[in-house]
Amino acid sequence: MEALRGIDMGIGEGEKVAIMGPSGCGKTTLLNCLAGLDTIDAGNIYIAGDNLRELSDNERTAFRARHMGFIFQDFNLLPMLSAVENVELPMLVAGVSSRKARKCALEMLERVGLSDRVRHRPAELSGGQRQRVTIARALANNPAIVWADEPTGNLDSATAIEIMDLICQFNRESRQTFVLVTHALEVGERANRIIRMHDGNIV
Repeated sequence: MEALRGIDMGIGEGEKVAIMGPSGCGKTTLLNCLAGLDTIDAGNIYIAGDNLRELSDNERTAFRARHMGFIFQDFNLLPMLSAVENVELPMLVAGVSSRKARKCALEMLERVGLSDRVRHRPAELSGGQRQRVTIARALANNPAIVWADEPTGNLDSATAIEIMDLICQFNRESRQTFVLVTHALEVGERANRIIRMHDGNIV
């Protein structure tokens, strides 16, 4: 069975787009395909002129490290690392020097309001603070595009508003493109555009 069918879409630089639809309609699959995490059987995905389908696995991994950031519902932070170590890790993997990575990680944590929590491990942080660390990590490499899968899914409504405020601020100030998969109408309403899905199609 095909998870996605006949998808034809474009997202402009600096846009903030929400992908919405019922559970099981293909939202996360679409995001994973667009980000090069899942392979596609047909069609092409162009990001900044590069066709992801023509890249090898290693080239796709390197492309993601250079050009993309990821924000997940369950944070995906490494529990044994402090906040600053979690934020600097993708930069170190991408070949940034440890000194520069640490400096950038500290700056990003300050920008998301966590300069007093840089040495704390995830278990010592609230859900909202963990998502702030995730945002700092996603944006540390100054990616062209940020993929967010239910970024407020595990948060209470007040914290969800704070996290969306941060996302909107970064989108506005840095002109970074955000693609948000969400069930939450209050998240979708803060996007520039909503893409609605049903049964693997854009409707």
